[in-house]
Amino acid sequence: MESELKYRIKDREMADALWDDECLLAIADPSTREKLVMKAVYFDTEDHVLSANNMAFRVRLEGESIFATLKWGGHSSNGFHEREEINVPVNGEQCFIDPPTDLFSESEDGKALVQMIGDKPLTNMLETRYLRRRMRVDLNDCLMEIAIDTGSIVTDMGEEPILELEIELFAGDVKELKELGTKLADKYGLIPEDQSKLARGLKLLKGPAGDPSAEVN
Repeated sequence: MESELKYRIKDREMADALWDDECLLAIADPSTREKLVMKAVYFDTEDHVLSANNMAFRVRLEGESIFATLKWGGHSSNGFHEREEINVPVNGEQCFIDPPTDLFSESEDGKALVQMIGDKPLTNMLETRYLRRRMRVDLNDCLMEIAIDTGSIVTDMGEEPILELEIELFAGDVKELKELGTKLADKYGLIPEDQSKLARGLKLLKGPAGDPSAEVN
């Protein structure tokens, strides 16, 4: 189960201020502060069988590593997201073009994915390209990752900027996660973001009247 908070950031200057925030630096592990180029491709069938079942299939470059991710279910409210997810490392850039559907077959949900897709080809629905600045923080026996993302969601119907703060809980009480999020939101005027990057991209594809059918990222 993935548990995280998402907030919209006003501009790049605010993103820079968050990265250098003294309160975060005081609880951060300096060795974990890093900047990574992130590129993700989200796949679905032509008839959108995955998004219709609240599932997401993503292949993402994280620095020099490539991971395939399956996400499903979950919910979001006031910027707090919870969902199930599986991550597996993959080799080769071919996975950004034609990923195998059996990458997650060792899990029951991965087997369900294979059955759901059948012999339907997967297509590139949309992409995200952004710089991620991240650090791990330790607060009252809670281990969390702070991620500041700046970049773009790219679709055939246009682009939308990414300016987000994500705080993911790795271990500990979700109460500490929410308290840290509230503290940063109050300090910087952050806006809770209930839509994932995928949901925002799907909305962009559907046009102004569209309503995203996926809440996973």
